[in-house]
Amino acid sequence: MTILRAFSAAMCLLISTTVVAQFQLTGRILARQDSAAIKGCSVYLLNGKLTASTDQNGFFTFNNLPAGNYELQTECVDFKTAKISVTIANQNHFVMLLVAGRSETLNEVIVTEKQADFGFTRMRSVESMGIYEGKKSEVIIPEQLVANLSTNNARQIYARVAGLNIWENEGAGLQLSIGGRGLDPNRSSNFNVRQNGYDISADALGYPESYYTPPIEAVGRIQIVRGAASLQYGTQFGGLLNFVMKKPVADRKLEVVARQSIGSFGFYNAFTSASGTVGKVSYYTFFQYKQGNGWRPNSHFNNYTLFADVDYKLSEKSTIGVDITHMDYLAQQPGGLTDQMFRQNPRQSNRERNWFKVNWNLFALHFDHKFNPKNEFNLRAFGLSAARYSLGFRPNRVASVDDNSERDLIKGDFTNWGLEARFLKRYFFGKKQGVLLVGSRYYHGFNHSIQGLGSKGKDADFTFTDDPQTIASDYEFPNQNVSGFVENIFYVNDKLSITPGLRYEYIYTTAAGFYGTIQRDLAGNIITSTRTNETRTNGRQFLLGGIGVSYKPVSQLDMYANISQNYRSITFSDMRITNPSSVIDPNLQDEKGYSLDAGIRSVQTTLYNFDVSAFYLNYNNRIGEVQFYDESQRVLRRRGNIGQAVIYGLESYAEADFLRMLQPQNANISGVLFANVAVIKSSYKASEITAVVGKQVEFVPKINLKSGLRLGYKQLKASFQYTYLSDQFTEATNAIDGGVSAVVGLIPAYDIMDVSLSYAFRQFRIETSINNLADKAYFTRRATGYPGPGILPSDGRSFYVTLQAKF
Repeated sequence: MTILRAFSAAMCLLISTTVVAQFQLTGRILARQDSAAIKGCSVYLLNGKLTASTDQNGFFTFNNLPAGNYELQTECVDFKTAKISVTIANQNHFVMLLVAGRSETLNEVIVTEKQADFGFTRMRSVESMGIYEGKKSEVIIPEQLVANLSTNNARQIYARVAGLNIWENEGAGLQLSIGGRGLDPNRSSNFNVRQNGYDISADALGYPESYYTPPIEAVGRIQIVRGAASLQYGTQFGGLLNFVMKKPVADRKLEVVARQSIGSFGFYNAFTSASGTVGKVSYYTFFQYKQGNGWRPNSHFNNYTLFADVDYKLSEKSTIGVDITHMDYLAQQPGGLTDQMFRQNPRQSNRERNWFKVNWNLFALHFDHKFNPKNEFNLRAFGLSAARYSLGFRPNRVASVDDNSERDLIKGDFTNWGLEARFLKRYFFGKKQGVLLVGSRYYHGFNHSIQGLGSKGKDADFTFTDDPQTIASDYEFPNQNVSGFVENIFYVNDKLSITPGLRYEYIYTTAAGFYGTIQRDLAGNIITSTRTNETRTNGRQFLLGGIGVSYKPVSQLDMYANISQNYRSITFSDMRITNPSSVIDPNLQDEKGYSLDAGIRSVQTTLYNFDVSAFYLNYNNRIGEVQFYDESQRVLRRRGNIGQAVIYGLESYAEADFLRMLQPQNANISGVLFANVAVIKSSYKASEITAVVGKQVEFVPKINLKSGLRLGYKQLKASFQYTYLSDQFTEATNAIDGGVSAVVGLIPAYDIMDVSLSYAFRQFRIETSINNLADKAYFTRRATGYPGPGILPSDGRSFYVTLQAKF
């Protein structure tokens, strides 16, 4: 009996202990935008009966809780309230909460009254399924700029991005041509150019030229990540250029924005967008029509662009959406000038039969799923069906009078599609946080290029002659690309993080077709015509690595550094194109190298913003052009691997709202002063061409300055901008005289002033601008082919007015 009583007592004690068992609920609260710990956040349990507060690392604890179901709620300054249901089942429990800023939406930052509307910020550490910790990045918010948006004026829109070299050879903004750090600006081909995260160029590897540029009036943000973007987005030396289109309005079924613009030289632009959310469906769409006569004769153009983004919310965790883009434009091209012709009259044109046509169609499907606050997945499927046709009389001697013979015609048709998947995971290793991003990509392209003689007429007739002997080349370029990458942020402590990454690339490119040779008599009749069949294949695979470091000594300061390997494959035009002034080295090799950034920047505040950094770019096997004389003493260009180029310098950007600093109590006034200065040195360290060693690298002005002032009073805003670029060369031997073709030579230093004005009242806004206020005659580009060859003058003084209505 004694044993039985003892056993019963023990069982009762065990049961009672189980009933009253107490557990611990711990957790951590982080900012969703950058995964930063939130200190001093209030956490409530049991409808506020129990409270806790987060420490400097964002941790909180509730002790002595019985098993059961709980609702946990957070209240954090400058962050939205968050609620979560928690179940404690006979063991201690840990939760992690990612809370959104009060001015934050899922994919877009909305600037509130407390923030300065600089129109310029930078990528957060973790944003939109990407990692940007320790990387040099810039974000432009066009809606906040006082600039000429109707013409996509790149000089004004990208003014705060340090070191960019911008080609300005047409005032309509049909194409964007930006480079930097010695990279060729031609159609932004040294950047990985995307729209809403998917490729929009003709072929991401084989022909990475962007003939389509989204209308800035429809763009919510422009994201730029420098060379360290090579691990996540592709291997380009320039980095990432991503146009994030405006998002659907969440609180209205229909919102319409209509913008009408007129300007100098017959310019007219009509832009209309519609946006809204109906139940689980949200949409944003726009249509744009643009036309003009151009600053020079023979420069007429018209352009149509249509875009639609429709999203469907499958559940609280999943969204699916589709993007459709169509763009079509036809432009007459006035041709290039020699140096002498430019000095005589930069507005002249001796070509009236040159035309350029682009038809661009983009399709994208995206699926986003959030498993929980720590795990997210994104899948994008995208495709392109496009064409670019160029037609004209383009002899090597630019000053030659058009003899009305058959025009040179090049047709390029581009078809490609791809899949890109990303998985983002936030995790803890002990008490240390980490963020892991893994991704993969498959890309398939099939492109067709044919070159020959077209009609003798003056109109835009893009048909070849009936004689098959006049086809100069006909090539197909199928290609495949498979890649995978991984990056991880290791937060060593609250101030220091390290972000290593790797990318694997497999590239297989093919060129199959023929090129022809034609000999004529003095009367222009064909004597002989020969064809040479050619097939070239190139398969390669490689691994790229990189690492970034970020150190935040205080909350408003970020010290960063990174180094990443880069790679650029030879393009289809490098493989085969017929140009009367150019010869291509048949032994061309891919370009390889690495880029390094180190700098210090502010974590954006309401009154000032700065980023000062040094960079170093090592460019092996750099492809470029060298001037030489053939057996007939004609000046020609040889395109090939020039050698090792080294480019380094200092890029600085700073702006401050000095009026609000002086009168912080007056929210109606603003006076923002900004300066963007890049000082760059460059040289060829090694080359088999003795005339190149020690010479300055092409497209590298030693001084690149953009500065300005913006004043605001309530809804009235005015801006002034000054731009200066020093001399730069266009080929590796640093030739100064352009000769009869003017495709190489010096681009002289130039400086430009622009002014703009904006006033908003009720649902209306009026904008006006004067570009090139002093009416300077200058040029930024010597074209090697279309739309030249020769010097392409930039526009003189021009005026624009826009009226916007929002309903």
